[in-house]
Amino acid sequence: MFGQRRGAKRIGVIGRARGALDALQSPATAPDPTEPDATAGVAEMLGQIGATLLAASQATSDVEETLYRLAARYGRSDLRVFVLPTLVLIEDSGAGPSQTAFFPAAQDALRLDQAGAVEELVRRAFDARTDPEVVIAGVAKIRTAEPRFGPFLSVVGYMLLTVGFGLVLNPTLTALPVYVVLGVIVGVIVFVGARLPTLSLILPVATAFAVTLLISLLVRPLVHDDVLRLVAPSLVSFLPGLTLTIAAVELTSGQMMAGASRLVYGIARLGLLAFGVFAGISVGGQPPPASGAATQLGSWAPWVGILLVAIGYYFFSATPHRSFLWILYALVVAYSAQLLGNVLVGAELSGLVGAIIVIPAVSLAGKLKGSPSPAIMLTCAYWLLVPGAMGFIGLSEAAAGTSGAADAIMRTFASLIAIAIGMVLGAGLSRDVTAVSRGWKAGPDLDAPPKHGARQRTHAE
Repeated sequence: MFGQRRGAKRIGVIGRARGALDALQSPATAPDPTEPDATAGVAEMLGQIGATLLAASQATSDVEETLYRLAARYGRSDLRVFVLPTLVLIEDSGAGPSQTAFFPAAQDALRLDQAGAVEELVRRAFDARTDPEVVIAGVAKIRTAEPRFGPFLSVVGYMLLTVGFGLVLNPTLTALPVYVVLGVIVGVIVFVGARLPTLSLILPVATAFAVTLLISLLVRPLVHDDVLRLVAPSLVSFLPGLTLTIAAVELTSGQMMAGASRLVYGIARLGLLAFGVFAGISVGGQPPPASGAATQLGSWAPWVGILLVAIGYYFFSATPHRSFLWILYALVVAYSAQLLGNVLVGAELSGLVGAIIVIPAVSLAGKLKGSPSPAIMLTCAYWLLVPGAMGFIGLSEAAAGTSGAADAIMRTFASLIAIAIGMVLGAGLSRDVTAVSRGWKAGPDLDAPPKHGARQRTHAE
């Protein structure tokens, strides 16, 4: 009897190991089998969801995977999906001649509460196969939802974002009041510019010009600090760091068209900001060299900055309810991992270690009850990993003729590639661990045909 129990236990462990190996080797995007059910409106639903997910700053590969899983869940595996950074194409060849529908993504990025609501809507649609018309109406409601915080708290949130990123990028004592003033000014500009379509076209250049001119004429003679490091935190909402990082991830994943177009857009955005800074310095005059080094704050400053960034995100981007602590958790993990990477591989490659650690950590937290979508936490964490501010400073120094600007630009792109590779590895590691865990719990699929080259087992064995 004892030997039979040991044998059964050994077979159980072997079976679980086989199940974990099969899950690891199976495609991660394979949908659950469902009975075919050609539901009207599925193509329209997928297009609306895809365009909204693009506006939520998700990579094209992730959007495409989500849409294919939804299509299979609704019994429409015959649909073909093509996702570009600003466009979703759905080809329907089910009944009659093939038809292709176009769904352009909105130009304005969604707030974090809207992005979280879309993720929840997609999850409910996948679990309950909600009627497509209901899902489409839900997407429209999310897109037109008003922020739950008014103009005052939005501006306060932007000011806290500016001070927080300033403490992370350039924690000097004399710069703190500058960050506060610039954060309020740019926060008002962003709030007003978002409601004036004509002004929004030139908003990045005009804001960079106005802020640099203000620093050059009024602040720089009194505050002995670098102009660009004073300006960069206040332009946090214009810096295309997230765009550049997603572009690098898409290129690394083989999405050439999407990655190349995003990369060009991100570089062009940096160029516009650098031009605004160059114009501001040209009009205000080249500032005199600093007479002394600015007083640096202690090692505690970046951690206080991270707390302020979390609070700023909560008010400015209207993060989902009860998500503050989770966003703070993602920011702390991202910054801690980057510090560890700085010790292990240096500053330029620290983002590689940071991305490898933060993505599994956020994915694990996203499985806990009450947590927001992992995409929400990752969007906030990316801002501490992406080198958008570094690229802005490097291009601005190059435009102003500062020596060493080329080295800064090269370091920026090296960091960008390192972060992209880390994100791909981190996402793959998180996906494989989840698959192994699911396969270990489920055990082997005895009804599945054997792998190629595997010996057919009999019941006697």
